[in-house]
Amino acid sequence: MTSTMILISACLAGENCKYSGSNNLVEEIRELLKEGKAVAVCPEKDGGLPVPRDPAEIIDDRVISVTGADVTDYYLRGARIGMDVCRHYGCTRAILKANSPSCGPHCVYDGTFTHTLVYDRCGIFAAMLKEAGVECIDETEYIQSLHGGTSK
Repeated sequence: MTSTMILISACLAGENCKYSGSNNLVEEIRELLKEGKAVAVCPEKDGGLPVPRDPAEIIDDRVISVTGADVTDYYLRGARIGMDVCRHYGCTRAILKANSPSCGPHCVYDGTFTHTLVYDRCGIFAAMLKEAGVECIDETEYIQSLHGGTSK
């Protein structure tokens, strides 16, 4: 039985691509990359946004930065690049950064920049992955699955 590559959010593997210029390292996820079991993408950086950059949230069908700039096109471009990587490696599972406007697999912030989550939508990239039939979980679910918890 061959194992399929897992797509992961690059910030979870320790890449300093987060809007603040830092990362969201989860050592167990970085290990997947080191072991050659995963491929990392950052749709925001890959789409052309700088690191660091202004935080952004989804408002209606657009991604708007805290300064009011519409950065939707960067997010869409990065998501398409991420999908190309996903297809190239044949990924059927993804471990994505929770709550991210790109990668949040279950919820995102509501667009008010008040750390209020909405559960009726996911990130731009996560939505594309799900539409393509890729199983998407967040970092917490992955860690729970390693310790006998359940993941989606």
